[in-house]
Amino acid sequence: MSAQFIGMQLFNGLILGSVYVLLSLGLSIIFGMLGIINFAHGAFYMLGAYAAYNITSYIYPNFWIAFIFGPIFMGAFGAACEVFFFRRLYKLPPLYVMLFTFGLMMAFQDIIRMIFGSMGVPFNTPESLMGAVNLGFMYYPKYRLFLIIVTALCSLGVWLFLSKTRLGALIRAGTDNSRMVDALGINISRITTLVFGLGIGLAGLAGVLVAPIQNVTHLMGMDFLIDCFVVVVIGGMGSIAGSIIGGLIVGEIIAMGIMVWPPIANTLIYLFMAAFLLVRPRGLFGREAFHD
Repeated sequence: MSAQFIGMQLFNGLILGSVYVLLSLGLSIIFGMLGIINFAHGAFYMLGAYAAYNITSYIYPNFWIAFIFGPIFMGAFGAACEVFFFRRLYKLPPLYVMLFTFGLMMAFQDIIRMIFGSMGVPFNTPESLMGAVNLGFMYYPKYRLFLIIVTALCSLGVWLFLSKTRLGALIRAGTDNSRMVDALGINISRITTLVFGLGIGLAGLAGVLVAPIQNVTHLMGMDFLIDCFVVVVIGGMGSIAGSIIGGLIVGEIIAMGIMVWPPIANTLIYLFMAAFLLVRPRGLFGREAFHD
């Protein structure tokens, strides 16, 4: 087994980890603020990929337009879903919300299947990012490096937004005690809508970025959803740093598992999660409790 092949797998792990990071960031932001375990998150990721496809196929044939407006559209769509659907469920027991999000996922998948078919749709790599880059020890596709860079910048941006801005401080305060924030005269409902839209926008961005390297199908969200919950559990529910580190860990475990023995690659992350939770039951950066 050559060093070049190992390096290639490590970079492939970063690619997979980057997708997990973007999806898990959205899951963690929504759970941290709203306490919602969103089973429909994978469906929003899938809708982001289809949004990019429709933009490039029917509106303007340019990947960069889809890259910019696809996540914005998904963020606005997510905010609308929070206003019209999720807001009515906050006072219900968590099981009702989980069942609703699961049903929403199935509905989105079937609607997309009826419109676009079950075989999926093609999505080409943008011409400006075709080809490979010489990293000194191997050549690696430009687009995959672009995906890693975008994920790193988004992760940094989300962290700066939540930790260094006034609005981020309000979001963190609402996470700790939403009733107190509301009592201080701050419209907490607008903040929850913003948070939900941000989380769904990140899922949409992940869908846009993955579209050129994966066949866009109505079931593509199912492939990542369960693994993303593993990432969130390992990193700690509601933790931004945990989602980033956990996503990269899970991506590398799968990549190394594929290199050693492909049939057990996905099983390894569940074994790792089980062993890890025995040592740290709340994950890397999990908190003891979330308050209303």
